[in-house]
Amino acid sequence: MPSNDDAIAALLRRIRAAIAPAMRWLSNVPIEDPIDRRNAPTMQLLFFVFGTTLPLSWARHLASITEIPKGWLLIGAMDMVTAALAFCGITMIRRGRFRHAVTMFVSALLVALFIGHLAVGFQKHAIDQTSQMLTLSIGGLVLGRRALWGVFLALIAAFTAGFGIDALEAHRRGESIEMAFHFLPSAAFSYFVVTLVLDRCITALRSSLSESQERGRELSREIAERERAQSQLVHAQKMEAVGRLASGVAHDFNNILGVVVGYTEARHQLDDTDVGIKAAAYEMADALEGIEHTANKGMNLTRQLLCFSRQDPSRPVIVCAGEAIRDIEPMLRRLLPRSIGLSLDVPGEAMPVHIDRGQFELAVLNIASNSRDAMPAGGKFHVQVRQAGASIEIRMSDDGPGIPKQIIDRVFEPFFSTKPAGTGTGLGLATAHALVTAVKGRIHLESEPGRGTTACISLPLAASEPVPLAATAYALST
Repeated sequence: MPSNDDAIAALLRRIRAAIAPAMRWLSNVPIEDPIDRRNAPTMQLLFFVFGTTLPLSWARHLASITEIPKGWLLIGAMDMVTAALAFCGITMIRRGRFRHAVTMFVSALLVALFIGHLAVGFQKHAIDQTSQMLTLSIGGLVLGRRALWGVFLALIAAFTAGFGIDALEAHRRGESIEMAFHFLPSAAFSYFVVTLVLDRCITALRSSLSESQERGRELSREIAERERAQSQLVHAQKMEAVGRLASGVAHDFNNILGVVVGYTEARHQLDDTDVGIKAAAYEMADALEGIEHTANKGMNLTRQLLCFSRQDPSRPVIVCAGEAIRDIEPMLRRLLPRSIGLSLDVPGEAMPVHIDRGQFELAVLNIASNSRDAMPAGGKFHVQVRQAGASIEIRMSDDGPGIPKQIIDRVFEPFFSTKPAGTGTGLGLATAHALVTAVKGRIHLESEPGRGTTACISLPLAASEPVPLAATAYALST
């Protein structure tokens, strides 16, 4: 059987579920200030309770007495006005005029208290201090310190007026006037202490809130600054990669232009009288087809360069990891010198990953660039792509000298580099690490001194059905 604690917890859950729609409605107000918007539900409930209990309380009192005492009819009228203004306050809060509603309600309470003290004196009001404490609390917690001390002065004025009425009543009865003011200092001091404590608490709360908001703004600025730095880092690495590829790209374009110029030589056959017009036409058609094919290669190379040089935000898409590696194979060949042999081991089946293609290619090129610098005398650079469970692994190995164990844990730190000063930025591997981890992937190095280094990128397999490619396997070597 369920225990009492479980029954109570279940009851509380049902109560919260029952009042949740009402709380959402009370919170749905057009108020910009976050503190006022948070206080709006409480103030609406308070106004509703105050506006309903005052008339009910007076109805109960009037039903139990046969004659209304002198002065209490005026107090009852002021209480009815205050109750009506409480409901007006709810309407004002629903329209976004939160502070106007609270100010109006507090002012109505103070006026009612002042008139009540003038009507019956302080002694008859001393039995119930609810309205006095309520005005102090609302004025301080909602309207601020200035309003708190303003409410305190207004209450002291009401108390003084009440003690004055008590003194007049004592004089009329022939009693000592001084006795009527006997409790004024203690009442003023008591309310001063309460006001001072509220002031200190409100100051501490608002200071803590201001510090919290400032820390939040500072954190937002720091995050934005880090994002800008990360974007600049990625862009700098893209431009560095493009710069390193510039000589190879120039060579490629020279070859493309040479082929185009060679095909244009076919036009001279039109001047050869020994060649028939039909044969010349076929030759021209073949030449134009070759020019078109060569121009397409140039356009593809241009698109790759533009993709790298743009400083665009990350746009992850479904990419086949093997296809992406095959597409940048020409760029890898341009990046690596002839003394470094390049080999790719890429299966033919689809291996989809969710990543920004340009940034993925940048990460691969950065790792290849580090391997190239690690093998100045030449060697081999091998790229293997495979599926390992729910992940795709891209392993890039070189024959370099390897990395000592004492620094292998630091290679992904920004600006950390083992290269001589002026020959490395220390940003290549840091950028690759940031790009991979941004898509919930992993990257690590496997290295032993004298046995080369392997960079392993593991990316989560995207939710896509495997689609067989035209080729069943892909392997290139030089």
